[in-house]
Amino acid sequence: MSLTFPLRVKAVMIDLDGTLLDTIPDLAVAANMMLKQLGRAPLDEALIRTFVGKGIPKLVERALAGSLDGTADPELFARALPIFERCYAGVNGRHTLIYPGVKEGLDQLREQGFPLACVTNKAGSFTLPLLEHMKLAPYFAEVVAGDTLPRKKPDPLPLTHTCEKFGIEPRDMLMIGDSLNDAQAARAAGCPVFCVTYGYNEGRDVRELDIDAIVTSLLEATRLIQKE
Repeated sequence: MSLTFPLRVKAVMIDLDGTLLDTIPDLAVAANMMLKQLGRAPLDEALIRTFVGKGIPKLVERALAGSLDGTADPELFARALPIFERCYAGVNGRHTLIYPGVKEGLDQLREQGFPLACVTNKAGSFTLPLLEHMKLAPYFAEVVAGDTLPRKKPDPLPLTHTCEKFGIEPRDMLMIGDSLNDAQAARAAGCPVFCVTYGYNEGRDVRELDIDAIVTSLLEATRLIQKE
């Protein structure tokens, strides 16, 4: 996709973990609480950071395996997942930080008249309370969580669903994320996509991704787009 800037779009979808919020501190605390209850050794937060991006079940499996590509015993995983979910519900938002430029970027997008959606792989039971707790919920007309639909990113369904809700063609809807999930979902849906430099992306550099722009902040992203 060859684009000219400023890119003319009608609405914007934004990822949550690694794009709007640094949720790693909460996820790491919950993962280590889970491991402790299972009699396992704790993991470094830096390692857990690389496990984020494919949703909570994958995070739990990776934490149990202690590696990005590892697999867990199915019986152990079945025991571990509800433990993690209870632990995470107890700490959700407690240590989470808003990335620099996010609030200013959201204010600018709202001022420019862009309808906004948050599209995340995080389960709705964690997403909505977190957005409320961090005072970001009022910015979003739509929230599509990891369990809102039958499939989640990198499948294009969450993005095409959001386009339909807004009555906007995918080519007119920008996705802003931080990972391969966001890039693949956007390409498959036919949406332009920007990635931030500071997110998770399972420990890999976003400069390797097939994306339309790399931005250092959400505020910088607003300077590359114009309301159509």
